[in-house]
Amino acid sequence: MESAPPPLFAFGVIADIQYADAEDGYNFDGYQRRYYRQSLHLLWDAVETWAAEKPLLAFVLQLGDIIDGLNARSGESEGALAQVLAALGQLQVPVHHTWGNHEFYNFSRARLVHTGLNSRPAGAMAGLAAEDCQAYHFSPTARFRVVVLDAYDLSIVGREPDSPRYWESLQLLREKNPNDNLNSPAGHLPIHPDASNRVCLAWNYEDALSVIHSHQCVVCFLAGHLHDGGYCLDSHGVHHLTLEGVIETPPESNAFGTIYVYEDKMVLKGRGRISDRVMHF
Repeated sequence: MESAPPPLFAFGVIADIQYADAEDGYNFDGYQRRYYRQSLHLLWDAVETWAAEKPLLAFVLQLGDIIDGLNARSGESEGALAQVLAALGQLQVPVHHTWGNHEFYNFSRARLVHTGLNSRPAGAMAGLAAEDCQAYHFSPTARFRVVVLDAYDLSIVGREPDSPRYWESLQLLREKNPNDNLNSPAGHLPIHPDASNRVCLAWNYEDALSVIHSHQCVVCFLAGHLHDGGYCLDSHGVHHLTLEGVIETPPESNAFGTIYVYEDKMVLKGRGRISDRVMHF
């Protein structure tokens, strides 16, 4: 009997750590508990698990909101970021970061470019300078390419008020969006309504889906932001996986996973709140 072939590669996934050295709190609606201080311990647990993976992971994908906006109010943004990056720095593999809204509550875009959250590898394919758009793509192995998207490239969040991009975003915000947040597709933000709720969905998700569906090579879209998580297989056979957030995970549990990529499927081994899943393509 032939043994099953090994995966082509594997990578770690985690979202919405939102660490702060603060007492527990609640979400904006006041009903979901947030474990600000404990989230760092859960990150360390994830790092220890990933470090023990055999064979070695190809990379880890951190899907945004790595520290909480509370740090900006207390003047602890730099220190909090240093602590979470120290944990991830124990890994012997690259860590790719998407930028979420909480990154921009703590830092300007100009500052983020000069932190450890600027994970664009040297030589990675990218269209714009990192100061303008933190998006790039890379290939961990033949036939597979990972595209890291900037969910806030067109946004007033993280932009200097005197920059042209700020005023371009503000004009569009006033024209099309009654809310304070203006987001472009995805990475941190879900882009399919069946894998999100309306609050967390990227504002121009239909445009993002149109681009994805115009290509037959897209197999999966990974996102964070919605702390309860979500999943759907869309009409074009694209898997949309929204990871549960670490920040709202009780201390006795966790919320991270490892995805093993094969020729015809991606197999998610979840930990804690994240369920196992097989995603065929």
